[in-house]
Amino acid sequence: MGRDLIACGRERYRRRSIRLPGYDYTSCGAYFVTVCTHRRECILDVSGFYDVVEQAWHEIPIHFRNTSLDEFVIMPNH
Repeated sequence: MGRDLIACGRERYRRRSIRLPGYDYTSCGAYFVTVCTHRRECILDVSGFYDVVEQAWHEIPIHFRNTSLDEFVIMPNH
């Protein structure tokens, strides 16, 4: 039963891939990450949010080997 619900959820929210066909995403490169909140609510500009994001940023190499970090910018409500 649980597997059926998970499979149903995957199909329900399946999105078209926006990846460039033939591009090797394991190669070196710079990436931009954009996060939009539900209904574009301004909930990301709260006390402590930046500390959480910075900590998560610095933990990326722990979870993804062969990853190196560069600069990052947080721009809430821009």
